[in-house]
Amino acid sequence: MNRCVNTRGFNRLLTLQGLRCSTAHSAHPDSVSSPFVFHPEGNECINANAKFCGECIQAGAKCGWCKDPTFLKQGETVSTRCDELQSLLKRGCDEEMIENPKAAEKLKPEDITQIEPQKLSLTLRSGEPQSFDLKFKRAEDYPIDLYYLMDLSYSMKDDLENVKNLGTSLMLEMSKITSDFRIGFGSFVEKTVMPYISTTPAKLLNPCTGDQNCTSPFSYKNVLKLTSDGKKFNILVGQQQISGNLDSPEGGFDAIMQVAVCGEQIGWRNVTRLLVFSTDAGFHFAGDGKLGGIVLPNDGKCHLENGVYTMSHYYDYPSIAHLVQKLSDNNIQTIFAVTEEFQPVYQELKNLIPKSAVGTLSANSSNVINLIIDAYNSLSSEVILENSKLPEGVTIAYTSRCKNGVVSEVFFFYPLLLRSQVMFSISVTSKGCPMQAKSETIKIKPLGFTEEVEITLHFICECECNKEGIKNSQLCHFGNGTYECGACKCNEGRVGRQCECSSNDVATEDMDRTCRKDNGTDICSNIGDCVCGTCECKKRDNPDERYSGLYCECDNFNCDRSGNKLCGGEYVRHGRCECRVCVCDPMWTGSACDCSLDNNTCMASNKQICNGRGTCECGTCKCTDPKFQGPTCETCPTCPGVCTEHKECVQCRAFGTGEKKDTCERDCSYFNLIKVKDRDKLPQPNDASYPVMHCKERDANDCWFYYTYAVNNNTEKEVHVVDTLDCPAGPDIIPIVAGVVAGIVLIGLALLLIWKLLMIIHDRREFAKFEKEKMNAKWDTVSAWNRNQLRERGAR
Repeated sequence: MNRCVNTRGFNRLLTLQGLRCSTAHSAHPDSVSSPFVFHPEGNECINANAKFCGECIQAGAKCGWCKDPTFLKQGETVSTRCDELQSLLKRGCDEEMIENPKAAEKLKPEDITQIEPQKLSLTLRSGEPQSFDLKFKRAEDYPIDLYYLMDLSYSMKDDLENVKNLGTSLMLEMSKITSDFRIGFGSFVEKTVMPYISTTPAKLLNPCTGDQNCTSPFSYKNVLKLTSDGKKFNILVGQQQISGNLDSPEGGFDAIMQVAVCGEQIGWRNVTRLLVFSTDAGFHFAGDGKLGGIVLPNDGKCHLENGVYTMSHYYDYPSIAHLVQKLSDNNIQTIFAVTEEFQPVYQELKNLIPKSAVGTLSANSSNVINLIIDAYNSLSSEVILENSKLPEGVTIAYTSRCKNGVVSEVFFFYPLLLRSQVMFSISVTSKGCPMQAKSETIKIKPLGFTEEVEITLHFICECECNKEGIKNSQLCHFGNGTYECGACKCNEGRVGRQCECSSNDVATEDMDRTCRKDNGTDICSNIGDCVCGTCECKKRDNPDERYSGLYCECDNFNCDRSGNKLCGGEYVRHGRCECRVCVCDPMWTGSACDCSLDNNTCMASNKQICNGRGTCECGTCKCTDPKFQGPTCETCPTCPGVCTEHKECVQCRAFGTGEKKDTCERDCSYFNLIKVKDRDKLPQPNDASYPVMHCKERDANDCWFYYTYAVNNNTEKEVHVVDTLDCPAGPDIIPIVAGVVAGIVLIGLALLLIWKLLMIIHDRREFAKFEKEKMNAKWDTVSAWNRNQLRERGAR
C-alpha cells in the first residue's frame, strides 16, 4: 500500500509534482512503486533525448556528454552524444572529451552552518539595549547519532526479541531522513547492592527464578559504540540476555548520566544526538541510594571500564537537575519510550528536561521504530535557545519571528519544517558597568545542536570627553581636582563645585550659616545638603521634578494644577512651574494657566460672542439668558418648535418607526436616548438643574408618544421617552354584536307584540260585528214568526 506526504515533510523519497511517496512496508527505496512515479526501462540517458549537454547531465548521475566534434557517425542524432559513461568510452569517445561534472564534496558535519551569525561583538551602554538578528535554518540531510538505551530487567524479555532486529530496520527508515546515520546500544538494570538486587551467590549468577537463564545483574553496559553497521547492531543485541532485580524502579538515571558524559566511549560526533530510553518501569533518583548505604552524590563524570559502569555502588543516583545540565552541555535530545502505565510519570519528567519527547511503547516494543521517527520529527520541529551565564547587570530578551509573520516574545519556536528559516531578534541590555569594566563573553545556542553564537560584550563606562580632562587644573581651586567634561572632579579630601573646601571643614557652623534662609533653623530648607557653604539640593525619583534655589526653597512641581495638569489645561500644559509659581504661555492666564484669553471658542454661528446672550470667560460662554445654553448659548431646549424638530428622530430610535427609520443611525445619533416606563418617570422642570422641554407627539397610527428634550450641564443632548405608545382604544366587538343581536330580538318581539295586539283588536271587532249580526238575525226570526202568527190569525 502506498502513502504520499507533502514535500515539506522530512522523508527523502522519490519526488514528482510536489509529492513524496514511500511504501508502508520496510522495503528498499528502489522498490517503491507509485502511480505518481514513472520508472523508464532501459538507459535513462538515451531516453532523456537530450539536445544539449545541460539536459544530458540532468537526466541522471551516470549520464555524460561527448563533446568531441567528430564523435557522431553518419545518421546519428545529437541526442546520442548523451549516454552512460562506460557506453561513451566503448563507442570511442576519449575520457578527456566526456563532460561529466561532479558535485562538490560533501561537507563535514562540523563545516555545516545552521545558525547565523557565529560570532559578533556588542558595545553596551547602561540602559540602552543592543539588538541583533539570529537566523536558524535546519540543514537538509544533517547527520544523526542515535543511542538506544534499554532496560534489560526481566519484565522487558519480550521487548528484547523485537529490538534484536532494530538495527537494520531503523537504518532503513532513518535513511529517508539522513544519509549519515549511526546507531549504538546500551543496557541497564540496577545498582548491584542490596536492597536493589539479591546479593546471594546464586542470585548474583542468575537473578531469575525457575529454569530461566538470565545474566548477572549490572548497572549499565555500553554494548555497542555508535556505528553505521546495522547488521553489527543486530548481532550484538541478539547476544544480550535479560537480567533481574528486586524493586520496581530501575537505575536508568545512572545509565543516562554515563551515556551523556562518556562521549569518547559512546562515540558521539558533533551532529544531532538522540538518546532513546526504553523501559516499562519508573526510575530511582538522587537520595534513593541511601537505601543501599550510598551517600556520595553523583559526580557527573565518566566511570566506564570495558564498557561497564563500575561506580554504581559508590555514587548515588543523579538528580533530575544534574541530568538536565549534562544532557544540555552535551547537546543530547532524549526520547523516552515507555509503556502506557508510566506515561504520566515520564510526561512530567519531559516537562523538566528541555528538548525531550515521550512516546508510548507497546507491550512488546513492536512499535519502537514508528515511535522513534515520530519523536524525532517532534524534536526537530522545535527550536529552543539558551544562553550561558550572564555577567552581573546584563539581561537578554528573545523575540521569535516566522515567515508567516507571527511574532512571539519567547525564546523558542514551534513548529519548524525542513528548509524553513526562523528569525530570532535578540536584545542585550546592561545596567551599570562590571567591577573592572572588562569585556565579557556570552554564548547562545539552540538546545540539541552543537553550533553556538559567541558574543563579546564591551561596556561604555566613561564619556569621551574624560579623555580631554586636565589634571590638577587651576579651574578647580588652584589644582585641587581634574577639570573634565565641564566640571571639576575633586581630588581625594576636597569637596565643592570648584573643590574649594576640605572634606574636614564642610560641617563647620560658619559654613552652615550661609545655608539658612533668613537666619532660620532649617539648613537648605531641609531638602538639601550644605556643602562648602553652598546648598546642594536633593534629587527626586522623577527626573523631571527638581529642587532649586539658593536655599533649595524652589521646585518645579508644586504649582497650581488644572485638570490634574501642572500649570495647564485639561489635555496640554499652558505654562511652566518656576519656584512654585506658574508662568503662563501667551494667551493664557490664571494661577494654573487654565484661563484662555482667546474668544474664538465663544464665537457663535452668527459671528457674535456667545450669540449675544452671554459673556466669554476663559474661553467659555456664561449664558445670561436662562432659556439659552450650550457652548455658544445657541441651544434653546424650551423654545417653540423643539418637539416638532426632534419628533422623527425620537420616533425612529425609540420605536423603529417614522420617516427616518431607514436613516436613523446616520441622522439621529446626536442625542442620548433614555427610556422610562411611564410619564411619571420623565424629568420634571423643577427637578433638573437645566431647562427641560416636555413634548407630546402623534404618529401615523394616531398613537401618542411622550418625551422630554434637554441639554444637560455637560452640554450633552438628552431625550427621555416613555417606551410605550398611547394609542386610542379600538371598538369592543362583543358588546356591539351582543347589542345588535339583542336589538334585533327586541325589535322582533316588539313587532310580534304589535302584530298580536292588532290581531286582538281585529278579532274583537270581528266578534262584536258577529254578535251584532247575530242579534239582528234573531230579531228577524222573531219578526217573521210574529208576521206568520198575525197572518194565521187574520185568516181565521
